[in-house]
Amino acid sequence: MHQQTTVIRDADWIVGFNSQTGRHQFLRGQDVAFSGDRIVHVGGRYDGPSTTEIDGSGRMVSPGLVNIHSHPLSEPLNKGFLDELASAGLYQSSLYEFMALFGPDDEGRLACTEVALSEALLSGVTTLVDLSVPYEGWLDLLSRSGLRAVAAPMYRSAHWFTRNGHVTEYEWNEAAGEAAMRAALDVIDRADADPSGRLSGMIAPAQIDTCTAELIRDSHAEARRRGLKMQIHAAQSVVEFQEITRRHGRTPIEWLEDLGVLDSHTIIGHAIFLNDHPWVHWPQGRDLERLAASGAAVAHCPTVFQRRGMSLRSFGRYLRAGATLGIGTDTYPHNMLEELRHALINSRLMSGNVFDLRTSDVFDAATVGGGRILGRSDIGRIEVGAKADLFLADVTHPAMRPVRDPLRSLIYVAAERAVTDVFVDGRQVVRAGEVLAFDLSSALGRLEAAQRRAEIAFTDRDFKKRSHLTASPLSYELADG
Repeated sequence: MHQQTTVIRDADWIVGFNSQTGRHQFLRGQDVAFSGDRIVHVGGRYDGPSTTEIDGSGRMVSPGLVNIHSHPLSEPLNKGFLDELASAGLYQSSLYEFMALFGPDDEGRLACTEVALSEALLSGVTTLVDLSVPYEGWLDLLSRSGLRAVAAPMYRSAHWFTRNGHVTEYEWNEAAGEAAMRAALDVIDRADADPSGRLSGMIAPAQIDTCTAELIRDSHAEARRRGLKMQIHAAQSVVEFQEITRRHGRTPIEWLEDLGVLDSHTIIGHAIFLNDHPWVHWPQGRDLERLAASGAAVAHCPTVFQRRGMSLRSFGRYLRAGATLGIGTDTYPHNMLEELRHALINSRLMSGNVFDLRTSDVFDAATVGGGRILGRSDIGRIEVGAKADLFLADVTHPAMRPVRDPLRSLIYVAAERAVTDVFVDGRQVVRAGEVLAFDLSSALGRLEAAQRRAEIAFTDRDFKKRSHLTASPLSYELADG
């Protein structure tokens, strides 16, 4: 039986990959063809046999985006609640006081995940790392989505909480953390065995401050043994920076190095608060130098932090130091194109320099760079032999015009509004702006209901017994009647 071959004919723009230069390049008015799960032709005219032909006029063909850090389990529920909320006594983070109090129930988790995965697909994502606490039906949703998904089941030795809004405390249960790690490894085995062939796993001790040294070391050793990556949240808040320096007299980056886990097997979620960040002022460290020399990667997720008034300092500076960076969606919406825009703008704001970062830098990080971080040279690029993971954008969309540079129009202006079609492994997963795997309208309705239930439950969970409206007031008062 012959494989299905699809030809995108006479595409206005193609973001192709030149293996000789190691860089993306633009092609105009040419063809892309893929057969089965692989790209078989890029550039010029394809004259081979085909089963499907797509008119590429008015379209840009782009490599699919690689999202190396996301939380579909819970983040969509937070829309409208966490947008302007933080703990004034905990350095403007919302992690410790609020996020655990406003969460989905079992039904809400499924709705959250469907919405988040749909948002990612609609923004051109074809590969996604999902950092979630395992729950029933999780792997089924990842498989059904059509994404190339990396399941990263999180576990930890402690959970954090606050009794007063200005002190963070930790409740430790080392045995439970070890048991959760064993359960997570079972989930990873099941992901690897998924019949779709698109699922894989990642080792994920949740946060540097909630995991014992032994759990982090054991996780890293298991990642090396299995040939996987380990991802851990670190240097993500002032609270955490101060907690690690209080415990060990070392910065989070230094402590990871002391543990022997700061290397090319490791992805650090966020890595914002290095020793020279002005909010922590630890001048005796050399965190950026250590990070760059180690080969560890940084998962940069600008949107959630800019809401809290904080940012990496800066993406361009990290790149010039030799650090490895990828992009993720740590919050709602799971919109990678908006994350790229925010990475560009925040880098310039933090550096005070418009030349600090270029569009090509963030696009590389979200494509071939993300692929390399995940140990793959066959994703994030359009070249012969690569996986047929790509998306089409409508360059005639009003938000894209006038089209001088289609990537700049897409990232700075149009974002997901211009994305029309997405393919993963050569299978169409978005058609004419509609996600094929999920009923997004239904999922949003179920998410809405879950958010109403979370509002009711908030008061009982809150140490101050506030209502959700007291903790996070609406933009304007709700009038009677």
